[in-house]
Amino acid sequence: MSKKIALITGASSGIGRETAKFLSQNHRLILCGRRKEKLLELQEELADYTESIILTYDVRNREEVISAIDGLEDSWKEIDVLINNAGNAHGLDKLEHGDTDDWDAMMDGNVKGLLYVSKAVIPLMTKRNTGHIVNISSIAGKQTYVNGVVYCASKKAVEAISEGMRLELTERGIKVTNIAPGAVHTDFSNVRFKGNEEKAERVYQNYTPLYAEDIANTIAFAVNAPEHVTIADLTILPKAQAAASIIHKNTN
Repeated sequence: MSKKIALITGASSGIGRETAKFLSQNHRLILCGRRKEKLLELQEELADYTESIILTYDVRNREEVISAIDGLEDSWKEIDVLINNAGNAHGLDKLEHGDTDDWDAMMDGNVKGLLYVSKAVIPLMTKRNTGHIVNISSIAGKQTYVNGVVYCASKKAVEAISEGMRLELTERGIKVTNIAPGAVHTDFSNVRFKGNEEKAERVYQNYTPLYAEDIANTIAFAVNAPEHVTIADLTILPKAQAAASIIHKNTN
């Protein structure tokens, strides 16, 4: 049997990059992101395992998304799996002090970007009455925390979108999985704190956080489940985390 095709957004680093590695054993890959040089590095790393192509676009730009996916060769348009991984967090301030540019970046990337990519890919799945969409939400989509109102709102939107997709697409033979990670040690905090590595690293000190490969392994588990099984909604936390804003650190 020929390999299925998986399209991964945000594949240049973190969870997206690790997911590509996990899926390379039994999928051809469409690696999507903004940093072409990073995607080329990943493509070369995976060359011994699978065939892949690169699409360079910003999920926040609707025209770029549509142009990139519509421009795929026919042999790559039979997308079996969509991993909506691209997203971001900016700032950690109370609402009254929030930067509206940060708000736009989060809403445009986490919500509108996910919608743009999904709108481009879903017709390719409904045409064949098969497919699997995996949306990466967050524990922040289930539990709001102080100083993260807009980020939490964007991830609550992802939760609602996942639920709505499942309601609309199950009858078309398309699975929908929502995965909500807790604290994952990636570039997430570095981006949130605008490159302040000291602040970012402090987030992960004195406990063992999740790592990108932990989430990638979970995504692969959901994607590779038997055809009659849908992993609908899954929250994954590090052992030390009890809730969105409660992490028990070893300070001894």
